[in-house]
Amino acid sequence: MFVDKAKIFVKGGDGGDGLVAFRREKYVPDGGPAGGDGGNGGDVVFRVDEGLRTLMDFRYQKHFKADRGEKGRNKTMHGANSEHMIVRIPPGTTIIDDDTQEVIADLTRHGQEVVVAKGGRGGRGNARFATARLTAPEIAENGEEGVERWVTLEMKVMADVGLVGFPSVGKSTLLSVVSAAKPKIAAYHFTTLTPNLGVVDVGDSRSFVMADLPGLIEGAHEGVGLGHEFLRHVERTRVIVHVVDMSAADGRDPYEDFVKINEEIKLYNAKLEQRPQIVVANKMDMPESEDNLVLFKEQLAADGKDYTVYPISALTRDGVQDLLYKISDIVESIPNAPEVEGVAGTEERKVYRFEKREENDFTIRRDNDVFVIESPSIEKLIKRTNFTTQDGIARFARILRNMGIDDELRRRGAVHGQTIQIGDFDFEFDENNL
Repeated sequence: MFVDKAKIFVKGGDGGDGLVAFRREKYVPDGGPAGGDGGNGGDVVFRVDEGLRTLMDFRYQKHFKADRGEKGRNKTMHGANSEHMIVRIPPGTTIIDDDTQEVIADLTRHGQEVVVAKGGRGGRGNARFATARLTAPEIAENGEEGVERWVTLEMKVMADVGLVGFPSVGKSTLLSVVSAAKPKIAAYHFTTLTPNLGVVDVGDSRSFVMADLPGLIEGAHEGVGLGHEFLRHVERTRVIVHVVDMSAADGRDPYEDFVKINEEIKLYNAKLEQRPQIVVANKMDMPESEDNLVLFKEQLAADGKDYTVYPISALTRDGVQDLLYKISDIVESIPNAPEVEGVAGTEERKVYRFEKREENDFTIRRDNDVFVIESPSIEKLIKRTNFTTQDGIARFARILRNMGIDDELRRRGAVHGQTIQIGDFDFEFDENNL
């Protein structure tokens, strides 16, 4: 089964907790703090594996969580860092943050990799907090939580040539006669529901990969029919081979079909209009095809469209070899795979960029008798603070006081014993904590 889109959950490993410990050795009086730091949690890393062709594996496994780092040890020994979790994906996969719809990465080459969920840092042990004034601290940090997010994977077929056209124009038949691929062929529309790939041997020591893509219909750019399930794969192909049924089967007009398909491709992504396109007049073995071809060329000329039309019969293989030579010539003239937009319909590619965040930022608002403090940096500090020890509590209060939060609360009218809310935690304002 061909799967080209999947939504999965990824989470970096949590950091290991720091340790509170003291040296207790013979002949070593007042040994001092000896708690080691916790190890770092593992990252979730996506790596391209050219042996994969679909996202089928993600249909059965949707959660990927890296291991957490080990807890710190005594004698100031560092806890072990966790191994990174490597997730293999096929080439041509775009990774999109499901909440923001921003592109995290667009991976096309074997071995490319990107960190999708960073593991948390390990907490510091009490040996890190020893000072001249506090020689025996009972302070140790909890490990940071790893980054977690839902991501959407979209795979766009990596093929040199993409066959496009209305259903039942002969795309699957053409692929079957020029390669070893065996797509399903039947006398009804939408026989092809998923892309089929085949390696084409031109016969002069050249070859290329051809993809038979599912048939389009009018309105596909808005998701009608197979819609985006088809169009996303057109983006990745280097050459578009537009197959037209010149026999006018089912009473359809060949030129109208040609115009409609190009319009759908243009509406989906305007850049695809600049992609090299070869027009193939198929089913030339049918009685009406010659007359229809003459009219088709006249209509192209009348509209000012400069296309060379290649008449073939995929069934009898007439004209197929000349077509392969032409396709191969164009493929060779385009050495690099085209750049792909991350999200259909966006004007520019969105990527994550590092922005330095102000660490001491906070806002205070009043909710009835409760003062609510909002600050990502303080909420992060809470998660890393061990409130089971008096030294840990004192350190937390000291940091808030140095940030100016105590003074700001007093300025806003906070009194002794009033409730202060930070994230999911409630604290009591201590006026004596000066």
